[in-house]
Amino acid sequence: MVWNGRFSASLLVLWYQARVNMVSETLQGIEGKMQASVRVFKEELATIRTGHATPALVEHVKVEYAGVPTPLNHLAGISAPEAGLLIIQPWDKSSMGSIEKAILKSELGLNPSNDGNIIRISIPPLSEERRQELIKIVHRRVEERRVAVRSLRHEAMNELRKLEKDKEISQDEHRRAQEQLQKLTDRFISDIENIGKEKEKELMEV
Repeated sequence: MVWNGRFSASLLVLWYQARVNMVSETLQGIEGKMQASVRVFKEELATIRTGHATPALVEHVKVEYAGVPTPLNHLAGISAPEAGLLIIQPWDKSSMGSIEKAILKSELGLNPSNDGNIIRISIPPLSEERRQELIKIVHRRVEERRVAVRSLRHEAMNELRKLEKDKEISQDEHRRAQEQLQKLTDRFISDIENIGKEKEKELMEV
């Protein structure tokens, strides 16, 4: 009987661990998606120019290269030797025209010029009017990311609801998982808001 008791206890532990793993996998999966959403958000804000030159401003501009949209930093070296100047040195000179075209088509409002070897971009100071326009864009991007994170929360809630409906987890486990999910959501939304505030602060610097 002792052996049977131990055997039953082991099965119970395995059964409980399986339930915990189901919840953990759901939460870890959604956390990874939220992290990716914040990472993309940072890259988006990096392309909103301030009055200071920085390679991050153009490194993710997509350039048509060999028929494939390719990030600029995969095609060229980018540097900022001065506060108001960007230098782009294409590794393949034949891509220079495509790089210039991509920069002109972007929302950055920049005018590149080249001497056949490198591309120069002067970063003019921002006018007060332009600063306010860019801050509005930052606010819009922040709200879009908030919505994206809440949408991911909704996705996870549906998964947890299904686990409970299928008797894979109990009501109490479902409730605890929802609380953890809400904490994750609040954390990532807070991160997004703080990143947005930092960008706004950058834009207001003269």
